[in-house]
Amino acid sequence: MLLAIDVGNTNITIGIFDGEKLVSTFRMTTKMQRTSDEFGITMVDLLEHNKLQVEDITAAIVSSVVPNIMHSLRNGLIKYFDIKPMVVEPGVRTGIRIVTENPPQIGADRIVDAVGAYELYGGPVIVIDYGTATTYDFVDDKGDFFAGVTCPGIRISAKALWQDAAKLPEIEIKKPASILAKETISSMQAGLIYGQIGQTEYIVKNMIKESGLKNVKVVATGGLGKIIAQETDCIHHYDPNLTLEGMRLIYAKQK
Repeated sequence: MLLAIDVGNTNITIGIFDGEKLVSTFRMTTKMQRTSDEFGITMVDLLEHNKLQVEDITAAIVSSVVPNIMHSLRNGLIKYFDIKPMVVEPGVRTGIRIVTENPPQIGADRIVDAVGAYELYGGPVIVIDYGTATTYDFVDDKGDFFAGVTCPGIRISAKALWQDAAKLPEIEIKKPASILAKETISSMQAGLIYGQIGQTEYIVKNMIKESGLKNVKVVATGGLGKIIAQETDCIHHYDPNLTLEGMRLIYAKQK
């Protein structure tokens, strides 16, 4: 089985693949400082809780945007799983070509999402990841990653509201009953959700317009992406496991 580990700025998402089938997923927080032993023991416990054994894991792949935890994470995998993980980084075969002005600046998470969207849904494709940041990445029909847009994520925007405005409370991020909000909490929810919907529609429309490409598919992922995808026709597919699937595909390409 393949252990796929996506290290994001907020969470570490872990997926277990038996061949092409995703059999289990679980999450850990990223910002907690952990030793290699803590990483190893936590992952072993999560596996066993999901009725999987360390011996079931024969390979691992890691995509990370948080460099300072990689030493401990890598050593935890070596010590507790006896596996040296593959890391998504320059030199790893992905099946797509980065043709932006500075390819090394493109984060591993965006590359993995682009691979997943292109391989599973075809190109040209815009992949939107509603994570800590909201990112819009464009892959053409030849598999060239040629453009991307980066925006503050929904949670970052929400946090800015209640931290920087003294009278605004911390709220649950969800779609309110109506955009015609009549009190503070629903007005904040309306601004966050409908603002993100409007941003999505405008950016997607103009990315497609300026590219000149036709029949562009739009694929969304990320925790809050489902809320947005349900509210706009410009998103054609919502895939919560797109990043993990992209990692599986990249691992398979190395063979």
